[in-house]
Amino acid sequence: MRLIFDSHAHYDDEAFNEDRIDILKNLPEKGIFCVVNVGTCIETSKKAIEIASTYDYIWASIGIHPTYTNELKTEFIDKLKELAKDEKVVAIGEIGLDYHYGKETVNEQKEMFEKQLELAIELDKPVIIHNREAHLDTMALLKKYKPKGVVHCFSGSLEMANELIKQGMYIGLGGAVTFKNAKNPVNVAQNIPLEYMVLETDAPYMTPVPFRGKRCDSSHIQFTAQKIAELRGMDVEKLLEITKNNAIKLFRLEGKM
Repeated sequence: MRLIFDSHAHYDDEAFNEDRIDILKNLPEKGIFCVVNVGTCIETSKKAIEIASTYDYIWASIGIHPTYTNELKTEFIDKLKELAKDEKVVAIGEIGLDYHYGKETVNEQKEMFEKQLELAIELDKPVIIHNREAHLDTMALLKKYKPKGVVHCFSGSLEMANELIKQGMYIGLGGAVTFKNAKNPVNVAQNIPLEYMVLETDAPYMTPVPFRGKRCDSSHIQFTAQKIAELRGMDVEKLLEITKNNAIKLFRLEGKM
């Protein structure tokens, strides 16, 4: 059965340059029902659409990642608006804030984030949020704009997750729940309402145990799902089915698959 919905992957990444076609054509045989390929800049957003247009089970998200603040110097909103006309584009993302490497670009990141939140609301599309070591500022802007969408690779507290869920946001969980010292992701995976959980890989990154350190692809979601199912004391196929249906609802793909 094809029960795996990978809500966040980057098959445009150079890590797949040598065997991208073989991997993508074989994923359905490994139980993959659907993948959302996520852009991080204008170039990769275009590539995400190109990949989605080639495979009927792949959809695209377009957006500017917070580390690409150089895009502020361009007409990036107009470019995203034009790209969003493609029928395979289901979300705006990945967008957000990233303070991991310091806060030198905080103002630029916030400006770019807010403009893309406004665009998502204008276009009535869900957002895919990147939040790395920027919990307070991310929450403040999500409360201000109240978009619908998902916070991917969720690393915040259970309290933060529940606040987002009250606002109608989904929580994206991936390989981190299998990591040895992953306290927050494990607590969140075990306790949030299942109807607001979606699964992801962030492929080629965040590969779950037992393959941590190797290149990730959508088939690795099974290991994340197994861990979460164990934490919640439930059948893994039931978890995959629920999270698949959640992602279909999140990305408004009912009747399109």
